[in-house]
Amino acid sequence: MAVDEVSEKAPNDLVTVADREAERLISLGLREILDVPVVGEESATDDPSLLAAVGTAEMCWLVDPIDGTANFAAGRPEYTVIVALICAGEPVAGWIFVPETGQIYVAEQGSGAFRDDTQIKRAPPAAEVARLRGAVPTRRLDPPGRAWLVEMTGRFADLGPGARCAGVNYTQMVDGILDFVLNQRSFPWDHAAGVVLLAEVGGVSLRPDGTRYRLAEKPHNRLLNAVTLNCWAAVQTTLWAR
Repeated sequence: MAVDEVSEKAPNDLVTVADREAERLISLGLREILDVPVVGEESATDDPSLLAAVGTAEMCWLVDPIDGTANFAAGRPEYTVIVALICAGEPVAGWIFVPETGQIYVAEQGSGAFRDDTQIKRAPPAAEVARLRGAVPTRRLDPPGRAWLVEMTGRFADLGPGARCAGVNYTQMVDGILDFVLNQRSFPWDHAAGVVLLAEVGGVSLRPDGTRYRLAEKPHNRLLNAVTLNCWAAVQTTLWAR
């Protein structure tokens, strides 16, 4: 990708011409399916007032045209396209498309989760914390946060930075590669579809204090995802043990 096609919309937060054009085309297509407001990451970054629709509109679409833009711009394969349908502030359906593999993950509330046309049956994780595999994205951790993460690493079978792409992290949880992910931010376009996908295989998405994740809340709060509630509780206790 050419240098003039990539820019920073915020420190360490890239946007490309492909992000903006993909969002425009996806938004047009979604309105043909269901003519309700579309809240895209790039348009909402330019005009934050658009985010109000997530919490106030009867229905709306959420779009992340390229989730994992830094990977995409660098030629790495870990990026996705994310779409979610929101009803009264709650995600009720989600789609995560992985362009590099051609796979699409689909979930509708109460109807199961699917990879392409195959329903996903996620095996429960190990009961022992020392056998759990997780990810904590490190890009926005300050030095004390990175030191804390190093201290935590030895308590799990594996604890890495993840894919630098929320969509890929969600697919890896339902595919059995990861058991949990601790996110430093929780923008709705990154997580709405994944929350539905994870819930449909028995997983949970909660704040570290155990409260529900709500799409309209402040996006800079942490979000702990896990493939079962028991797994979530074990990870939460281990990460914040006193």
